[in-house]
Amino acid sequence: MPFWQFLETYGSAFTQGTAVTVAQFLLATLVAIVAAAIAGLGKLSRNWLIRSASIVFIELFRGTSLLVQLYWIFFVLPLFGLSLEKFTAGFLSVGLNYGAYGAELVRGAVQSVPRGQWEAAIAINMTSFTRMRRIIAPQALAIMLPPWGNLLIELLKGTALVSLISVADLMFQAKQINASTYLSAQAFGTALIIYYILARFLITPLMGRMERVVARRLGKA
Repeated sequence: MPFWQFLETYGSAFTQGTAVTVAQFLLATLVAIVAAAIAGLGKLSRNWLIRSASIVFIELFRGTSLLVQLYWIFFVLPLFGLSLEKFTAGFLSVGLNYGAYGAELVRGAVQSVPRGQWEAAIAINMTSFTRMRRIIAPQALAIMLPPWGNLLIELLKGTALVSLISVADLMFQAKQINASTYLSAQAFGTALIIYYILARFLITPLMGRMERVVARRLGKA
């Protein structure tokens, strides 16, 4: 079957799958950002309970397989009385996993802000919250944005695993089409192209623009 005819026949399925993948990506990104901010800053806390909880979260989700975490959240948590719909279990698993990696980016970026900036903020009697919001966080954001761009591309690719719990994302649709047609090159080749387009023309330009905006606000443009 010619490729154009393949797209004409199965284009709607790929479109639906892509829409689900984008939704999974956006929601997982939101979960990852929140989890990373809480755990990353928590690891720097002077409170041993907050610091310990943050370390446990980071080591647990960073040190175990995303696939195992996905199965645990979807198949095992119901045994303890917590059942999640498969769509929710999908983006929650991906978000928490990559949030653990992002937490280390947050921690490292905050600690990379020159010590003199901290001391100057303390010297003018800023509160901890004001110091973080106006002095430390903007500079840390500029430091962490480039690695976060790479992490979000990895997160996008990680969403493909949600097809294993029957979330009808792009990879799920590609596997279904391949199973019924045996046109592996066309099915998975189309999925590969769509993933590349999303990473190259959605995530990369957005992160690049954010880096430029933050740099201008810090006077580094």
